[in-house]
Amino acid sequence: MDRIYLVDSNVFITAKNQYYSFNICPGFWKSIIQHYQKGRIFGLDRVRSELLVYPKTEDLVKWVKSEVPKDFFLPSDAIEIVRAYGNLMLWVDQNLQYSDRAKAKFARGADGWLVAYAQVRPIIVVTNEQPAPDSKRIIKLPDVCNQFGVRWEDTFSMLQSLNIQFDLRKSDN
Repeated sequence: MDRIYLVDSNVFITAKNQYYSFNICPGFWKSIIQHYQKGRIFGLDRVRSELLVYPKTEDLVKWVKSEVPKDFFLPSDAIEIVRAYGNLMLWVDQNLQYSDRAKAKFARGADGWLVAYAQVRPIIVVTNEQPAPDSKRIIKLPDVCNQFGVRWEDTFSMLQSLNIQFDLRKSDN
């Protein structure tokens, strides 16, 4: 069975800022679109919103607006997803481990929606975050995935499972 991935905003932000910047590794960005076209990689509308808070001149914002098809970002407003999100946020709110600030920050972001979506649909969440089950100040996406039985992977695991390779191209210099 083919794996289908739902990508967290930190995957795109980290890629742009570090190892897969647009000018160094355009193949990463092309592969995202290519695998979207095959029905294998998606984002969530809430992730799109997080990416578009940056200035319009940012490469990532330009990419989202000009290269990424609108339906790459799946809607999160289906009743079963909203219901799953409500249950997830009830767990967050009642969890005494996390500070009120951590809970408020989590509620503002897309992470809870990613988990809720993946609870309802057979999809793997992709994030660069690592579990921190004893954290009090930050609610980590992998920890919430683990709590709710949602499968998650990091960027490199996703790339490997999709057999994505980036080849060296001779430069003009």
